[in-house]
Order: sequence, then C-alpha cells, then structure tokens
Amino acid sequence: MMTNPFRGINSTLVHIGESPDPTTGSVVPPIYQSSTFAFPTNESMWDLMEGRSEGFIYTRYGNPNYGLVESKIAAMEGAEAALVLASGMAATSTAILAQAHAGAHVITHADIYGGSFGLFYELLPRLGIETSFVDVTDVNAVAAAIRPNTRVIFVESPSNPTLRIADLRAIAALAQARGILFMVDNTFATPYNQQPLALGADVVVHSGTKYLNGHSDVMAGVIVGRRDYIDECVQVFRKMGGTLNAIDAWLFNRGLKTFGLRMAQHNQNGQAVAEFLAQHPRVEQVHFPGLPTHPQHQLAKEQMRGFGGVLSVELQGGLSAVNTFLNRVKMFTRAVSLGSVESLITQPVAAVHHNVPEAYRDLGGIRPGLIRIAVGIEDAEDLIADLDQALV
Repeated sequence: MMTNPFRGINSTLVHIGESPDPTTGSVVPPIYQSSTFAFPTNESMWDLMEGRSEGFIYTRYGNPNYGLVESKIAAMEGAEAALVLASGMAATSTAILAQAHAGAHVITHADIYGGSFGLFYELLPRLGIETSFVDVTDVNAVAAAIRPNTRVIFVESPSNPTLRIADLRAIAALAQARGILFMVDNTFATPYNQQPLALGADVVVHSGTKYLNGHSDVMAGVIVGRRDYIDECVQVFRKMGGTLNAIDAWLFNRGLKTFGLRMAQHNQNGQAVAEFLAQHPRVEQVHFPGLPTHPQHQLAKEQMRGFGGVLSVELQGGLSAVNTFLNRVKMFTRAVSLGSVESLITQPVAAVHHNVPEAYRDLGGIRPGLIRIAVGIEDAEDLIADLDQALV
C-alpha cells in the first residue's frame, strides 16, 4: 500500500506528490508538454531501458504529469499503485486484457455502462474471450457461472444506470477461493464513498472523466491495484496506446484537489433529490441506494459511506411523460456523462445504452422509460424546484 501521511482525503488530494518546482519555485506543477525526453549519455539510455534507473523516455511510456494523479488516486483507494490512461474505456479494456487471453472466460452483468457492455459483448469475442452476463446481485448466480477457464469477474456497484448493489465482500471471497481476479468499476461510488480493495477486490477501474475530475473538460481513466498487476497493465497499455495527454493529466490533477469537497455536495444533493422524487405523485419509481426502499439499501450502507449523485427514475405516463419531462427541465442539461459540477440528465436507451441489444437491456432492467439523473453541486432547492416544475 502507498504510504499516506495524511488522515483526511482533502489533505491527501492537495498535498500528495506536490512540492514547489525546484527551478522556479512555482507552487503549481508545470505541464510537461513533450512527446520525448533527453538522455544525458547513451549509457543512461541503456540503464533506463533495462530497468537499472528511473526516468522518462517517451510520453506513451510515461510523463511527469501522470505521477501526481496516480499517487493521489492510489492513496485514496488504499492501493500500491495506479495507472492513468486516456479514458475509462482505455482503463477497462487494458485491465481486462492484462488478465484475460484467448480461450479465457469473463463474468459480468448486463446493467453496466454501455461502452463496457460493448467491450464484453462485441470486442472480446473477436479475441477469443467469452463473457457470461449474470445477475451479480445474486452471489449464487455468479458462482454458478464460474468455469475452469474463468479469469475475471467484473462488477459495477452501483451499476449504471439501474443503481443495483453487488455484495463485494461475498464476490471477493468467491473469486479468491477460485483464483479469479475480481475487478470493480468504482466510477459511480468513487473512493470517497467506497473502497473495493478494502472489501476484497483485486483491481479497481475508474472513468476519471466523471467525479474524479468533475468538470466535464477532461477524458481520463484509471486502474488501481497491486504493483505487479499495474506493471502488467503498463505493458498492455504501452502497446495499445491509450495515452493521456499532458494537459489533460494536469487538469485532472487540478480537479482532484477539490474532489472531496465536491463529493460531499454530490452526496447531499443526490439524497435530497432522490427523497423529493420518491414522494412525487408523477414518479413511479426511484432507483437510488440511499433510499430505504432500495432492495439493497442495507448492503449499500454496509459497504458505502455515501451514495453519490446519480439516480434513475421511472415516471407515470409512459414515454410521452418522459419526453415532456426531459424537454421541460432547465437546470439539468440533456447530455450524457455524470459526476460533473453541473447536473445532467438523459434517457439511457436513447444514448449510452442505445446499442445494447434489447434482450440484454431487459435483463439489466434498462427499460425505455428509465431516466438517469446525474445531480451536480448546485443548490439542492433550485434543482428540486426545476424538477418539480418539469413534472407535469
């Protein structure tokens, strides 16, 4: 585990890896906008390439701006190491391919991010890797899907967009007993609310585009875990080329410094909006683990310290009510993504999950009338007033 001298998350994110620039004294780290790095001697190049020394070669192999982000996220997750990449999908695909090869089998579920579903459903079969989609809220179903060649169990908890909760401790115990890598996408929960490694997971992946950066201005992904596994991911990443550029890495590091403050507000606003919608006569159902009516509310309380700002709802009145509602909102921007300072809203079947086959959408509970709401950090009373006027 990475050594962290700080007790709190805000101190960690402001100070881990940070120091004034030794040349200029700048408090803010510089942007290393360089594709390549010089060697003082030819012998030093040999030393670096053969692992006898540390340094930088080429930005696809590493960049000084990456280390600040990686050290902060590893510290938050309680991990030995982290790897930052160009997107959440770059992180997920790299993490999977570091473990699963042709002839391998992977277990996941249908109610996951649409891009991740496409990886498991379309791309991995081309590489000779088979995927089983099961209900991961049922540990017995996960156990029944295991085969001798199962290499990875991949879980989102909470899931996207239905906010279902998987028992991470139980699945971790199952995977460990069978020698299977257990990987958790922690994008929705974030390390502020949930630490899967402490619950027994082997690897955590994030879309850094979402809460971690939090400003809708950076695409990034992160893999977190043991040092030896991250080293394996580095070898895959260097060959696949999912390289984050230096400016985005710098912006990502800046966004992380306010992550703890933002998440506290996301948690508070998400809970307030969910409670308002749950009692509204025009709302048929609210999917949010922070509500006592959520089927896994107790489990969520046991493995999460907060519930984030994403919820999904189903309205009375069918699809016409959905269109009316989405067209009437004013503060909620009709756009994909989540975890940003501004509130976003979308209909999953029309956007992120549009290309998921209907049978798998049904399996995951992703119905046409489902609306995903990503609550930002605005004032809760303003957000609630906007939703109220839109629910006609």
